[in-house]
Amino acid sequence: MRDVFFIVGPTATGKSEIAADVARELGAEIVGADAFQIYRGLDLLTAKPDATTLAKVPHHLIGTMSILEEMNAEKFRKLALGAISEIRSRGKLAIVVGGSGLYIKALTHGLSVAPAADPDLRARLSELSLADLQKKLRALDPKTAVDLKNRRRVMRAIEISLVSGKPASTQRTWKSETTQGVFVFRERDDLYQRINRRVEGMFETGVIEEVGNAGAMSETASKMIGLREIRELLDGKISILSGRRGDTDSSRGEQCVAAIQQCTRRYAKRQLTWFRRQSNFQALNLSLLSQNEAVKEISQMAKSFGVAQGND
Repeated sequence: MRDVFFIVGPTATGKSEIAADVARELGAEIVGADAFQIYRGLDLLTAKPDATTLAKVPHHLIGTMSILEEMNAEKFRKLALGAISEIRSRGKLAIVVGGSGLYIKALTHGLSVAPAADPDLRARLSELSLADLQKKLRALDPKTAVDLKNRRRVMRAIEISLVSGKPASTQRTWKSETTQGVFVFRERDDLYQRINRRVEGMFETGVIEEVGNAGAMSETASKMIGLREIRELLDGKISILSGRRGDTDSSRGEQCVAAIQQCTRRYAKRQLTWFRRQSNFQALNLSLLSQNEAVKEISQMAKSFGVAQGND
């Protein structure tokens, strides 16, 4: 990870805007590390950087993948290393920006070795409830660090344990590489207000129509926060949100907004926990800084870490 600087943190902190200004200051280019912004389309739902931000410096791995394609950490690592190599070939600094912890760890620590998927086993596991899967994983791997609310990851950990005959947690072979970067965050009230405003803005600018026109997508893409809630709103299945029927269109929309805001706040909380535990990047509280101050401080961090400044 020579000549690579990381700017990581939870959703809605303002990473994209700050990173673009830092990259412009350092003559750098940006590599996105977001599991959903990598897909083409659904720009509002995935909160992609706006056109003004994207125009400041070259961006990579944002809106580049078909929404029909599956994504994972291994595929991301290959794509990101290719983008980083291309940026270096032009004598530029690469700045990796995002909040998808596993994708970032795939770059900073490499990938763990794990057995291939077993379709038959996966089909049997798919029939179990999340509670049963959690119980099974705890029995197989008492020291598991998997997010037990993430059904897909719980199933994969069970699969690894059963296929290999050893607990998945004992098979991690992450190898840390020399990396430098900053973990940006905000005070909880500040962050939650930003999340709430952003979701409201998504609805004001047409996210319902965007989702309605999306069509088929891969299983990975279908995990986008807010997708299920908006589709249920479009289908009229709002009892899952409100517990009532006969609501006005306006109140149903408000319930949908509130549900997505809550999901996003929970996601941000999980991201904060991940980065505090998994990274050794220097922490920076953006609630205490203006945009210009944050850009100046992060730019100085990059230089102080010995990251080579890009050339125009």
